[in-house]
Amino acid sequence: MSIESNRNVIRRYFEEVWNKGDISVLDEIIDPSFINHTPSTPEPILGPDDLKPVVIILRAGFPDLKFTIEDEIYQDDKVVVRCTMQGTHLGHVFGIPPTGKFMRVNQIQIDRIVNDKIVEHWRLTDELAMYRQVGVIKE
Repeated sequence: MSIESNRNVIRRYFEEVWNKGDISVLDEIIDPSFINHTPSTPEPILGPDDLKPVVIILRAGFPDLKFTIEDEIYQDDKVVVRCTMQGTHLGHVFGIPPTGKFMRVNQIQIDRIVNDKIVEHWRLTDELAMYRQVGVIKE
């Protein structure tokens, strides 16, 4: 386990999976015992096969979805990333019809990496700002 190998896993996670939509990469970088502890996820996501539909749904809803890493902190087996998520809401996503509006929100996540695979994940996204920007929530 090194900072450089952990950095490579995280960069692949954002660039190849989320920005390009290559869900096959999840089989390489997500451990089968992976668990997503994200509070906005009602049922924990387990392993790469549970994460693939989430990527597909979000990328269908936001075809130009892009994550930009703003800050990274690496310590032992943990990685903390502050990033920006942006895209245009052009497709149905989690039951929300397309609004055609652009959104840009902040996200912070912590991942635990063992043997070049993400085994645990915690994420907080400013979902309230996202829903406001795409017009689901009116102020």
